[in-house]
Amino acid sequence: MPDVTLTAEQAAVYQAIEDTRDHVFVTGRAGTGKSTLLTHLNWNTKKQIVICAPTGVAALNVGGQTIHSLFRLPIGVIADHAIDQNDAVRKILNAMDTLVVDEVSMVNADLMDAMDRSLRQARQRRHEPFGGAQVVLFGDPYQLAPVPGDVEERRYFADTYSSMWFFDAKVWDEADLRIFELGEVHRQHDDTFKHMLNAVRHGQVTAEIAGVLNATGARRPLPEQGAITLATTNSTVNRINHTQLHRLPGQSLANEAEVTGDFGGRSFPADERLELKVGAQVMFLRNDTMVRGDGPRWVNGTIGTVTSMRGELRVAVDGEEHEVDPVTWEKYRYSWDPVAKKLERDIVAEFTQFPLRLAWAVTIHKSQGASYDSAIVDLGPRVFSPGQTYVALSRLTSLDGLYLARPLRPSDIIVDRNVERFMSGAARAIGAEAAAE
Repeated sequence: MPDVTLTAEQAAVYQAIEDTRDHVFVTGRAGTGKSTLLTHLNWNTKKQIVICAPTGVAALNVGGQTIHSLFRLPIGVIADHAIDQNDAVRKILNAMDTLVVDEVSMVNADLMDAMDRSLRQARQRRHEPFGGAQVVLFGDPYQLAPVPGDVEERRYFADTYSSMWFFDAKVWDEADLRIFELGEVHRQHDDTFKHMLNAVRHGQVTAEIAGVLNATGARRPLPEQGAITLATTNSTVNRINHTQLHRLPGQSLANEAEVTGDFGGRSFPADERLELKVGAQVMFLRNDTMVRGDGPRWVNGTIGTVTSMRGELRVAVDGEEHEVDPVTWEKYRYSWDPVAKKLERDIVAEFTQFPLRLAWAVTIHKSQGASYDSAIVDLGPRVFSPGQTYVALSRLTSLDGLYLARPLRPSDIIVDRNVERFMSGAARAIGAEAAAE
């Protein structure tokens, strides 16, 4: 069981989930501990919970299933098409008390309504939202958006919904959603930097804030070592990592991952073939499992340098060398145990690899959830999705560690108007609930 200690704020949200049947949305700025709270819920709830997420990697990270796998839903728009359910799916959906959805901001309105219809159908409670199950959502719409489909799918959403976002699903016309916004930021400790990041998050960057960010990040030489580049595209990241690896002397060694079971495609949590050299800059993809008295040796996002590959893999972090062993990611699938009368999480696939990735560069999207003391933010020719700049800047633990490949422009700060509409309404709802208490 992970050693998780909740803050008073997180504990209050946990009790609201655990002690009621209310539908709950847990949101908050980057670094406020949403993942910590979800982990605590997973290990400590007395309810029969099922955890799911919109992508394979997101599901692996929270020990759950993908939404499409759990509900056996087809890919693409589901609309009013019939939903086929076998006996196994019906038993799982009937047995759960609470459905937990992580990274819900990537879930579109059609998929949210399909989950509602599936639960009503399986539980034979067609007039009750989600068939009477409690739904708990985690995510931040200011960071990740649903992925638009093809032209026909976009037309469907334009004709059917106010927006693609999960919060505009029709089920919310019938169901109340309690919203909790975690406010205590744990990643950054400087109030001025927190204020700047919040301004980026809400699209309220003044000339003064932009001036400070640019003066700090864009008017000094970029570091040659020790900083990771956060870029907008895979092509930029692959080019940087490939170039830097081949600049190093010596021969590279590759480790092939061990994959067992059905991963359902290639949604692996790390490189299937990890190529390294001594001197390579790497990023850890998992928290250290051997926590010492003074804390973990590394966490997800820690940057290190490969120092030895003879017999064992050694990586230096902050001047201290550590032996790194392969770790195993487990893919789960839920099933119903008729004897014990409870839901079980069965391991259906395993992926074993060193928990490392080449880290001269990483995409902003894949940096989600990581923290960096120092990073180069490379926004390329233009920022092309809402929240991208906020995600990149909010990975930094302090303003001093920020380097910009080019100065920020007003066009880099993009906030989706639908998110502004929903979150402003959420703020009013949170305020009204606090006043009532």
